[in-house]
This record gives sequence, structure tokens and C-alpha cells, in this order.
Amino acid sequence: MNNYIDLLNGFVLKQDKLQQYFGKIIAWGLLSLVVISALIVVSRYGFDAGSIALQEVALYNHAAVFMLGFAYTLQQNEHVRIDVFYGQMTISRQAWIDLFGSLFFALPVIIFIAWSSWDYVALSWKIHESSAEAGGLAYVYLLKTVILIMTFLLGLQSVSLLITSALKIKEYK
Repeated sequence: MNNYIDLLNGFVLKQDKLQQYFGKIIAWGLLSLVVISALIVVSRYGFDAGSIALQEVALYNHAAVFMLGFAYTLQQNEHVRIDVFYGQMTISRQAWIDLFGSLFFALPVIIFIAWSSWDYVALSWKIHESSAEAGGLAYVYLLKTVILIMTFLLGLQSVSLLITSALKIKEYK
């Protein structure tokens, strides 16, 4: 039984490290988003010049930062929840809520998003979808791929939360 628990704890630790790694990348993505947005404003209002490609880079960056940041936010326990009630509960009850939420809310939604977006992303790759705007970027299919990466990372983190919750329930029984 201890080998099984050690295996689960090992998965959780590796998952936490993976999400912390992505969290650092996301932090740099936020900095680049600020810099790109400043460039757009300066070029538009300072030099009366605009760039559709630069605006789309900001859009892609924004989408990637948020979608790839979901799992990190969950790992850091900073996701939206009714903390007025949750914070007053025992660790065991919190673990039950996290387990129930992961199993019956998060994972089914993640699976649905992955399943329903698979063809959407595959078609985009098939035609190498590019921007509909003149002067836009030719990588819409890469941006759409971030949806599947998001579901993978969020799914891993939800399973990690489910395991952590189950181990807490077992520990506090």
C-alpha cells in the first residue's frame, strides 16, 4: 500500500514542478504582453502607424498566457471559489469538496472541451489556417492548438488535485 501512496505522491510532486515551470514561463509571457501592448500604443499614437501583425501577436500572447495559466492557477490554489465557506471548513471537508469538484465538475468539463475542440484544431492544422486580416499572422492553427495543450495541463492538474484530496481524506480519517 505504501508503494501505491508513494507513486501517487511522486506524481503530485512532478505535476507541481511542471506547473511551476509553466508558471514561470507565463510570468514572462505577461511581461511580453505589456511590452507588445506598449509598442502598439506608441506606434499608433506616436508615429501614426499600425500593424495588424503586431496586434495579432498581442492577441495570441494574451490567449496563450490565460489558457496556459489555468493549470498553474489551480495548482497555486488561486482559482475562484467561495472562500467565505471553504476557509471555515476543516481540512478533511475541504479535501472532500476539492475531490468532488475535480471529479464531477473540472474533469468532465476538461474532457468535453478537449473532445469538442479536437476537430476544430485538426481542421485548422489541415488547412494551415491563417489570419483573415490582410497583414495578419499565418499561425492561427498554432493558437488553436493551445486549447488542447490547456486541456492536457488542466487535466493533469485536476488529477493531481483529486489525488491530493484523496490522500488528505485518508490521512485525516
